[in-house]
Amino acid sequence: MPGKRKFEEQLAALEALRDAPEQTRIEGLRKALANRNNFVVAKAADLARTFQLTALIADLLAAFDRFFENADKNDPQCWAKNAISRGLAAFEHQDANVFLRGMKHIQMEPVWGGSSDTAGTLRATCALALVQCRSLGENELLGDLIDLLGDTDKAVRTEVVRAIEMVNSPAAALLLRERAVLGKDEPEVLGACYGGILRIEGMKAIPWVSRFLTNGDDAAGEAALAIAATHSTEGFHALRNALQNALDPWFRSVLLSAIALTRQDAALDFLLDLAGKDSRDAGDALDAIVRARPSDDIMLRLQKVVSGNVRLERQLAMSRRNPSR
Repeated sequence: MPGKRKFEEQLAALEALRDAPEQTRIEGLRKALANRNNFVVAKAADLARTFQLTALIADLLAAFDRFFENADKNDPQCWAKNAISRGLAAFEHQDANVFLRGMKHIQMEPVWGGSSDTAGTLRATCALALVQCRSLGENELLGDLIDLLGDTDKAVRTEVVRAIEMVNSPAAALLLRERAVLGKDEPEVLGACYGGILRIEGMKAIPWVSRFLTNGDDAAGEAALAIAATHSTEGFHALRNALQNALDPWFRSVLLSAIALTRQDAALDFLLDLAGKDSRDAGDALDAIVRARPSDDIMLRLQKVVSGNVRLERQLAMSRRNPSR
């Protein structure tokens, strides 16, 4: 099979460039970026990024433009465009129009029973890259990103929320607040909103994010984890207050895990106390401590508080064998 042999030789030649001098790398990758095969081009673009060869930006742009033509046939799965966009983003390329083009691209390809859009990763990568384009003012940038908040791909919506967070301004925080209030999205997307708001606004946003804990659903679980990620006393207090009003056993276990992840001494004392009193939350508190990968000192304290309680001793042994369960 001559075609397959030639393809394998092309890939081998690219791999050999890892040990070549810089000029040889540039020449070899420039030739590969002009190849018709999208996988070869993707490999070359990734190597250009790895070697930080900014001299190849013009070649990357030319290849990027080429693979938008008859895209579903010339670049199935967007392999080439994905790799090129990653490279241009890593080089902090400043032409916003390049990334705007990628953000708007939809590529329908045949799948069993119909067709599917394969350009989600491209749109997400370009949205994140757009934030670094200094030619765009904040209002224009946010206006371009807003369009993708309604993308059909959950992963794209999540990454766009992160792109908005990267703007790191009061306007960006307000936009994320509005998106969170509207709800009706996947928990991961809403969780990215909660986390972005907290990272932009800091501790003062904890009471606002805490309102989403009352629902006791998957999105509330994301809010709990976002609050936990602040690693703050304020976060622990908000989670402990939510626990007092939570009735669902699953959500109580989520809150206990989040409390452990705040990494606050008071939070660990609280969980150890629950385990030591053999309360209704004792088992979940024990598991939360173990999953948080505590220090040896904390593990010794946990062993002491459950000592003599056969049920909790057995559960502790099981949790230590499988802390991620």
